[in-house]
Amino acid sequence: MTVQTALLQGTQLLQEATINAPRLTAEVLLAHALHHERVYLYAHPEQELTEVAWIHYGRYLHERLHGKPTQYITGHQEFYGRDFRVTPDVLIPRPETEHLIQSSLARIRPGDLVLDVGTGSGAIAITLALESKTHALAVDVSSKALDVAAANAHRLSASVSFFAGDLVAAIATRSIDVLVSNPPYVPQTDHGGLQREVRDYEPHVALFAGSTGLEIYERLIEDARRVLRPGGWLLVELGYNSLVPVRGMLQSGWGEIAVEHDLAGLPRVLAARFSP
Repeated sequence: MTVQTALLQGTQLLQEATINAPRLTAEVLLAHALHHERVYLYAHPEQELTEVAWIHYGRYLHERLHGKPTQYITGHQEFYGRDFRVTPDVLIPRPETEHLIQSSLARIRPGDLVLDVGTGSGAIAITLALESKTHALAVDVSSKALDVAAANAHRLSASVSFFAGDLVAAIATRSIDVLVSNPPYVPQTDHGGLQREVRDYEPHVALFAGSTGLEIYERLIEDARRVLRPGGWLLVELGYNSLVPVRGMLQSGWGEIAVEHDLAGLPRVLAARFSP
């Protein structure tokens, strides 16, 4: 079995199973089985696969055909130009969340203390720390997620301190300049309508917020009033149809409210300045 033949067969299997991007997925899985970058596949199309590589490739295809996300198979996801390790204990970082990064970087000043609430893989906190050259704090309710995030921070040499806790309970009063979060915002009632890759494999604690999908926003905005310094910023990623109710939660004490849209024109980030 050559590299070229393995790619053709894998692509066909994935295509017949209506897996998105079948050719790209086959390439990523085969490159992972061979412990090489994807470009290696095009440079060595006639190379014969070893028995071990063929077994691994077959297993990876089997897992993907049964719904397991490619990122959990390979253990990697790129975010903001960096490679992050991911496991089923953390949400897979999405490209849309890079809008939250850009909005945050526009508001972080030298010396600011940044807090990422619900850090998961640590992608947000690590990226902000590296891009702004400042120290960040990150909190998550899942100790397993914190293990993944801390390993990513160590590997990428990011200055981030991690805390276990529910939202901002572990953070000191009036200590934060910029609070950033991509919180759980999927209503429990939407469970059945999610893609199987999300519903069956990604951590529910990072997905579901309650019956309306707004419960974590409500708690986070209220708790932010305690930990933010006067003039500090709150930035949250928005879920589908959440802009109006979340903006409605920002009443007295909040100003300079701004909404930023993603490339599809959807409201993606809500920013507000704390003005007690």
